[in-house]
Amino acid sequence: MQTPNILIVEDEVVTRTTLKSLFEAEGYEVYEAENGEEMHNIFAEHTINLVIMDINLPGKNGLILAREVRDRKNVGLIFLTGRDNDVDRILGLEIGADDYLTKPFNPRELTIRARNLLARTLNSNEDDDLPSKVSFNGWTLDGDSRSLISPSAQEFRLPRSEFRALHLFLRHPGKILTREQLIMEMTGRELRPNDRTVDVTIRRIRKHFESEPSAEELIVTVHGEGYRFCGAVDA
Repeated sequence: MQTPNILIVEDEVVTRTTLKSLFEAEGYEVYEAENGEEMHNIFAEHTINLVIMDINLPGKNGLILAREVRDRKNVGLIFLTGRDNDVDRILGLEIGADDYLTKPFNPRELTIRARNLLARTLNSNEDDDLPSKVSFNGWTLDGDSRSLISPSAQEFRLPRSEFRALHLFLRHPGKILTREQLIMEMTGRELRPNDRTVDVTIRRIRKHFESEPSAEELIVTVHGEGYRFCGAVDA
């Protein structure tokens, strides 16, 4: 198995150095960037598996850079930031971050979350329960490009969390999936109290479906239990 490559995007030297030492001690190859320009230079020269990024950065902030990271397939993204209000947390998840931690952080917790996310990232092409392209109700989920294609041929590039959640729904059409099942599939971690990651992800998937004028309700909320996919998966 390849040694995962982690990119730390952080303008505070002390924090960046601490994170580099922390992950090198875990056996990872670690690269550092102070801003978006340095981040893209590293992407151009190395294969990166996971980005750990602050929001408050010089030039383009982390929320803007996250959209650019999301265009890259099989790259995990964790926000590690001092901004701990719900608005930033939800916005970060809506943009497509796989996880969101606030400073000060527990080093052990961060390394566990990173390890679980990397396990999902590096094995993201090993799902054999579905073909590379799956059609349902006029839509297509394309695993090769990690895209959702509408009946009118509009293409949505999906963050990993959205892709994996939809992938799980399509493997189990008609079955109620709990938030615990969905968060484990999406991020490889357990559901935490007051964790809205699943709900934000489902809301984003629904917005894609709602882009069609005659949109059907394909994912329904089963109150107190979870969510259920109601579409018809083509054989």
